[in-house]
Amino acid sequence: MPVNDETCQPGPWRGWREATEAALYGPGGFYLRPEGPAGHFRTSVHASPLFAGAVARLLARVAQELGTDDVDLVDMGAGRGELLTGVLAAVPPGLRVRAYAVERAARPEGLDPRVAWSAEPPSGVRGLLFANEWLDNVPVDGAEPDGSGTPRYVEVAPDGAERLGAPVAGADAEWLARWWPLGEPGERAEIGRPRDAAWARAVGTLAAGLAVAVDYAHVAGARPPFGTLTGFRAGREVPPVPDGSCDITAHVALDACAAAGAVAAGAPGGTGAGTGAPGGTGAGGAAGGGTELVAQREALGRLGVGGGRPPLDLARTDPAGYVRALARAGEAAELTARGGLGDFTWLLQRVPGEGYCPA
Repeated sequence: MPVNDETCQPGPWRGWREATEAALYGPGGFYLRPEGPAGHFRTSVHASPLFAGAVARLLARVAQELGTDDVDLVDMGAGRGELLTGVLAAVPPGLRVRAYAVERAARPEGLDPRVAWSAEPPSGVRGLLFANEWLDNVPVDGAEPDGSGTPRYVEVAPDGAERLGAPVAGADAEWLARWWPLGEPGERAEIGRPRDAAWARAVGTLAAGLAVAVDYAHVAGARPPFGTLTGFRAGREVPPVPDGSCDITAHVALDACAAAGAVAAGAPGGTGAGTGAPGGTGAGGAAGGGTELVAQREALGRLGVGGGRPPLDLARTDPAGYVRALARAGEAAELTARGGLGDFTWLLQRVPGEGYCPA
């Protein structure tokens, strides 16, 4: 979105972080509406029950590594509890799950009574903490260089008009210098420091287990030069206007979150591409004491979700089974598609603890 000249005065002006916080979570905020996120955009959770099934298998693997059949599952940014509902329906017999939905909206009516609902994650978790499209809605400020090359905060008015504000300073300036250096006027960065802090707090609630964040993401060396801030309403991308009428989101500098999470997990910062199955025994760990960044298509493939068509012979021997298998293959293809949901990045961070020391 182009930045208006500072002589334009549609104000009042605020930084994007403050404006987004009010638009999404303030009185009448977008995410507090009864319809929830599912009323406006389609996530992997809503695309297919195969996604919840994959998370259920991941949870079972974590429980196996912990040596227990009694495990915690925390869903960060739980929406209206759709993922937890699906996982509880898919867990293998004998696995006892304590399910926690972390969400700022009110508990929906009719939700499975086994799901505890709160605005903050519990502490001392032993199991799996899962955050699907949560970090992209943690509000952040935007920054652009002025004519002299000095990064300045981008300020926004209620109608979406923008201007450059004060120079970026302090911890925000340090974050930009490390994770998203700016060059020419017109370039833009989203200052991901609040997301790093939010992820570190979430990882810090784990006594032992695995923390997973899933989001559209980018890493150092491949940052989008003009940022990614945008809006969504009723299934369509729209200009980001901070008046509560639309979702406001931006992709996540997930490598920065990974470094913060590694510190919270008690490991040195750093990321790697790892080769082991997420949460699987003997997982090929990455730098940073068990930190991985992998594409969703790879992560789901490790968990048994693939888009291959069923054999044609099945159509002759079991026509109904063939139709069901074909439908599952179509759903799996959507979850793993390049240019779509398959382009999400999974950040996996293991938190060692008593009884949990995966290789």
